[in-house]
Amino acid sequence: MNQYLITNRNVVLRKILATNENVEILKDMIESILKIEIQKIQLNEYIKEKENYLPKEENFGVADVRITTKNNKQFNIGMTFLDGKHIQTKIAMYYLYIHTNQIYYDDKRIIAKTITINFLDFPYYNSKEYHTKAILNKFKTIEFSEQEAETHIIELPKLKITNQNKITKQEQWISYLKGEDIGIIEKVKQQNKYIQKLDKQVQKYWEEEKI
Repeated sequence: MNQYLITNRNVVLRKILATNENVEILKDMIESILKIEIQKIQLNEYIKEKENYLPKEENFGVADVRITTKNNKQFNIGMTFLDGKHIQTKIAMYYLYIHTNQIYYDDKRIIAKTITINFLDFPYYNSKEYHTKAILNKFKTIEFSEQEAETHIIELPKLKITNQNKITKQEQWISYLKGEDIGIIEKVKQQNKYIQKLDKQVQKYWEEEKI
């Protein structure tokens, strides 16, 4: 895990990224990981109004946004870091949290399909792939099938950069979040202006953070 993101990573990244100032960083990050083209992105800012009724801050995840793709499809996107035990339960509950929060929208948006992205800083599945797409079918008494509940699990330690001269956009972001190889991090910061901007703001956050 990137050393600047080890402590309270959901909280730190949300404070930086869940702002209109940095929404373009979120856009690039989501486009790169999901391999989609976003025409419009909008922060879901209901949390400030509902914070007394929602889980503690670290459970909010990194971001909760509504996007419109280039082919005019709308989605809710949630991103979070998960750790500890009961990962499958946490993946399902986070999906429900992001999807059902649509009831708090005040602008009469349609109820859209939700896609969640879950970052793990440890291996979880018995495969070599670092990016797994899954459809949640059922969790206890909750049926997901009608929603086509799509979730993505990113296992950061599994990413291996085999060609440093040809790092994909997805690999750039995963490399930065993984953060083990300083040389690769410096390379992706040079290749991606949004990662460079985020890195500067994360470092500034910790320089100004009072313990």
